[in-house]
Amino acid sequence: MFLSAEFRAREQVVQAVRDLTAQGFVRDRLDLYSDEPVEMPAGVLPRRSYMSLGAVTGAVLLLLLTIGFVYFTQYNYPLVTGAMPIFSFWATGVIFYELTMLGAILTTFCWFLWESGVLRRKRRGPVPELKDGAILLRVECEGNQGETANRVLREAGAESVQELRA
Repeated sequence: MFLSAEFRAREQVVQAVRDLTAQGFVRDRLDLYSDEPVEMPAGVLPRRSYMSLGAVTGAVLLLLLTIGFVYFTQYNYPLVTGAMPIFSFWATGVIFYELTMLGAILTTFCWFLWESGVLRRKRRGPVPELKDGAILLRVECEGNQGETANRVLREAGAESVQELRA
């Protein structure tokens, strides 16, 4: 079950989130919706992103795969080089650079899709309808948490609280 509470002020939403977490609700089960970006104070809904670490890791992994592939292809195909080096970084530098950037781009794209929830199989429930200027806080409730969440949301100043079924 989901509860969707409509607020008009950012301070009310902050108070509702703090009260819900004090009552034992997990922050990962709270979602904010608004027609404009809402900047929350630090620590209210912390959602860590490791996208930069993923981009660097993807770039390094594809670079190492590229080096291994180029090394393998240059040493396993018999060429007469006339005393020139078989594996030259100068000749393959562009390939290394371009595929390293491709690794970073693909990893960032896939990480973005994962963090946005597009690639996840778990359905997060219905998206509530937004009114102009409203900030909606959706709470995922388990068991008998619905009554507690409803009370906390109304005490924080919610204009309306709706029950949504997944």
